[in-house]
Amino acid sequence: MTPIAAAGPARRRTSGGSPATQYLGEFQALAINAAGQEPGWLLAQRTRAIETFSRLGFPTSGEEDWRFTDVAPIARAVFRPPGDAVQPRRGHLDWHWLNDPRVSELVFLNGRLAPDYSSLIGLPPKVKLGSLRRALAVDGAPLERYLGRLAPADRQAFVALNTALFQDGACLYVPPGVVLPGPIHLLFLVDANGLGAAVQPRTLLILDRGAHAAVIETYVSMVDGAYLTNTVTELVLGEGAFAEYTKVQVESEAAYHIGSTYVEQAQDSHLTSYSVTFGGAIGRNGLDVVMDGTGVECTLAGLYMGRGRQLLDNHTSIVHAHAHGSSRELYKGVLDGHAHAVFNGKVIVTPEAQKTDGKQTNRNLLLSDHAKADTKPQLEIFADDVKCTHGATVGRLDEQALFYLKSRGLGANLARRILTYAFAAEVLEEIPYPGLRARLEKLVMNRLDGGERSPRG
Repeated sequence: MTPIAAAGPARRRTSGGSPATQYLGEFQALAINAAGQEPGWLLAQRTRAIETFSRLGFPTSGEEDWRFTDVAPIARAVFRPPGDAVQPRRGHLDWHWLNDPRVSELVFLNGRLAPDYSSLIGLPPKVKLGSLRRALAVDGAPLERYLGRLAPADRQAFVALNTALFQDGACLYVPPGVVLPGPIHLLFLVDANGLGAAVQPRTLLILDRGAHAAVIETYVSMVDGAYLTNTVTELVLGEGAFAEYTKVQVESEAAYHIGSTYVEQAQDSHLTSYSVTFGGAIGRNGLDVVMDGTGVECTLAGLYMGRGRQLLDNHTSIVHAHAHGSSRELYKGVLDGHAHAVFNGKVIVTPEAQKTDGKQTNRNLLLSDHAKADTKPQLEIFADDVKCTHGATVGRLDEQALFYLKSRGLGANLARRILTYAFAAEVLEEIPYPGLRARLEKLVMNRLDGGERSPRG
């Protein structure tokens, strides 16, 4: 392996250079350890990615996509590789498991699969679900077609860093026409040995022609403290495939979470995505969908709740690349204290995408005089026979509704809680899994009561 210089002429450089040096050293150690255990094409992909990261450095507020999200605290920190997890007692994980007899669950501790805590239930023949690391080691050739194809490691610094350094994650393949009997739950846990570390899971989800699957990703801290989760998910939908993709992030409010999800939809495929965010000193979710076929349908729904000095950022992009596509998007935020929310939703309609029907909405509820939201819904339309709308609001609770509830004998605090919960419930009630929905409703109520997000375990 040819050594890589820590930094040539960099367009941006990391403060002091030490974090870049740390990641470069980690890459070189990983490349040595992975020799003979990973396919050659993956090492080449990793090498290009670390070179890209060394050239780009972390994004700055001078870039439009990061204008309101300052990642300097991440860029300044030196995050080490995660240590081996302390094996928790199974009872400590009860609250985080979905406890649904139809659900197959993979548990990752500090970024690595924990087989003893995972269970695969009733999967149809030829469905492949397990550790990405193992899939690459056993037979990585089929994955070359998919891994890294959607995620732009050549121009996104965090994606490049994940590509260079991920050690494990989930891999799912659903064959043509197969319908999974229940959801797949991917539970990513960070414990005390993950504090001060950069945990970088990688997930690859492939639904072949006509396949149906539901996948839930949950990110949880078992302790409070600072660390970085830098996660990348690639989801490929074949012709006529149906996918429900849910991401729940309830990590420590002292941690940093950068999530990047990339979806490609073939003709007549359907995607429904739910995103719920509570945690992170900085929590950013990127979701990019390319509707690469006619008759494609896409529905995105999101809820984010910030307090204290949390910065919660949601960037979405939907590209209508062919005719007769339909997209719906609703993201809602509830902000208290000095919390800051960012929403940037972009819908692009190409010249070939006639008969597109798209609607995008972002609504933000401010519970404090110090909370703020920067919202930027965007439409870029290059076709003339389309029906597209977008809108955004930032406001406070309706005083008339508050007055009505108080006139019926409710106290002011209870009236505010009821109205705030009703605002959030518009997203939660769409989640089709009763167990998960009930837990999220409890988290919302705990947040409105000023309590903890969830039991730590």
